[in-house]
Amino acid sequence: MLKLYNSLTRKKEPFVPLRGRDVRMYVCGITPYDTTHLGHAFTYVSFDVLVRYLKFKGFKVTYVQNVTDIDDDILKRAKEEGKNWKKLGDFWTKRYLSDMRALNVLPPTHYVKATGSVTTIIHIIRVLLNKGFAYEKNGNVYFEVNKDKEYGKLSRFNKEQMLLISKERGNNPNDPLKKDPLDFVLWQRSKAAEPSWDSPWGPPAGGGRPLRQAQGRPGWHIECSAMINSYLGKQIDPFDELRVDGEHSRTIDIHGGGKDLIFPHHESEIAQSEGFTGKKPFVKYWLHTAMVLCDGEKMSKSLGNLVMISDLLKRYSANTIRWVLLSHHYRLPWEFDESEFLQAKKFLDQVQKAKSLKPGRLGKKISASKYFQRFIHYMDNDLDIPSSLLLITRLAKRILREQKRSDVSELKKTLTALFKVLGFN
Repeated sequence: MLKLYNSLTRKKEPFVPLRGRDVRMYVCGITPYDTTHLGHAFTYVSFDVLVRYLKFKGFKVTYVQNVTDIDDDILKRAKEEGKNWKKLGDFWTKRYLSDMRALNVLPPTHYVKATGSVTTIIHIIRVLLNKGFAYEKNGNVYFEVNKDKEYGKLSRFNKEQMLLISKERGNNPNDPLKKDPLDFVLWQRSKAAEPSWDSPWGPPAGGGRPLRQAQGRPGWHIECSAMINSYLGKQIDPFDELRVDGEHSRTIDIHGGGKDLIFPHHESEIAQSEGFTGKKPFVKYWLHTAMVLCDGEKMSKSLGNLVMISDLLKRYSANTIRWVLLSHHYRLPWEFDESEFLQAKKFLDQVQKAKSLKPGRLGKKISASKYFQRFIHYMDNDLDIPSSLLLITRLAKRILREQKRSDVSELKKTLTALFKVLGFN
């Protein structure tokens, strides 16, 4: 049985979907204001193999990935470059999708933009306000973390750690409108020239009543909760103002993303989603990919230590890049090292040579069952893809060694099949 490491329970657990063979999975996508780097690719290639392997094992997978196309970082970059925020986001989204196609990453079932879920976002926020999990102040709406006694159950950070990390990742603990520094934004007033949508929340008017149809935009965390409800849950009726029990929502099987999203993003997703549904579990299995390092630091746009996929594709084949990525376990951090690409090319040359052979039928046929069984054993152990790659190289070497004296047709067929499961061209 497939076992996956659940970041919530911090242990490997048998993978048992909630709906038989039907798997519902969501992975946080990019914020499109720059090009795709190796860290991005590590995450999305890893989840691509998970999807392929689940299908290989007979599961039906509905896979949703988002693009955060409205965000403080996009607006900041657009202002710096004097560009329209939407055109900037569309440009980098197309570049990202092009890079993923080059790496033979399957497109998700639904690839969705945050700006397409504003109606659902507003509905969820209204429910959270009605239930007392949120409060409105001068056109901003905040989630009140003290109302959720389980806040922190995913990251297991104490309050001091939360304050430090959230400040680094977009939260402003010094916001005077907040009741608590950890409270996070669900909806915010738009500044002049910023994109905005009509909302029920606005600055105080005469008599202290809020203005109707005030202009604002979503916070970061609420976007993912809304898209999950829209594409993996039951449909929400945005006009049903009395619907506050969250029965439209369903627990999804897998929620993934980079490890740096555990806090505050995924932690906050849990709080607002389970507040909306009445504490119905939001996600069964949380999966997180480790960070890719360069020069001893996490590869990130803010540090500028990026290794771009577009640059690597000028020097190496897509299969070579994919091999390097998959040679590292998805939960273990690793450092970029150019020599790995040269080594990967040597392994791939052997595999391709073995795959392209036209062996005769002389001699005894060699069974490939032990290779197939070993592959399943590795992959079922929390996607041990690095061991699977070593198995493939051993299989290729044996084909090349035995092909003149034995019937290696079954070995060759198995090699091709395993190569395909891992998503190589």
